[in-house]
Amino acid sequence: MERLCGTYWYPLYVFVRRKGHGHEDACDLTQAFFARFLEKRYLRSVDPCLGKFRTFLLTTMTHFLANEWDRAQAQKRGGGVQVISFDEATAEERYRLEPVEQVTPETIFERRWAQTVMGLVLDRLAAETEEKRFEVLKRFLLEDKGAVSYEEAASRLGMSVAAITSAISRMRARFRALLFDEIANTVESPDTVEQEIRHLLAALSD
Repeated sequence: MERLCGTYWYPLYVFVRRKGHGHEDACDLTQAFFARFLEKRYLRSVDPCLGKFRTFLLTTMTHFLANEWDRAQAQKRGGGVQVISFDEATAEERYRLEPVEQVTPETIFERRWAQTVMGLVLDRLAAETEEKRFEVLKRFLLEDKGAVSYEEAASRLGMSVAAITSAISRMRARFRALLFDEIANTVESPDTVEQEIRHLLAALSD
């Protein structure tokens, strides 16, 4: 659970920022939220109807912001214990790159969550793939059509087009398996993984 919280803190940080809080307050609130989340073991009381860690985190954070702001403010900055590890400076740098979008904080949360999932999966795939092969073939995973042709990829890797076609097929299958595995950690039932994948892909395309 601490790993999941440490992995998915940034979408919540962005959500809190889009709710109108500055950088320092957003860091404090995010840490305070996770401290309460882990201390109270909120997942033990999760409504099975929610089913998704993503949905539960957002719902719980919304409730936390509505009811715990005064308590969080009473805690001196730096006086609390960090229960998850995240670089506050990096958080601010990343947030400064966020586009100015006229969308709801919830929509931004969903999009950043989806991007975080995809980034994790790509990192896992990269770790088990030869570096040059991954750099050439990852474009086919992300469906950046036209950026690199099969012929160009074959030339760059010293392979035949037929071999490249097979390699891309295998990499896509492995990518999907890793995506399934990552999402399975965040949903209530394996039966809902495919639905969650469709939801995340839709969030990325918005």
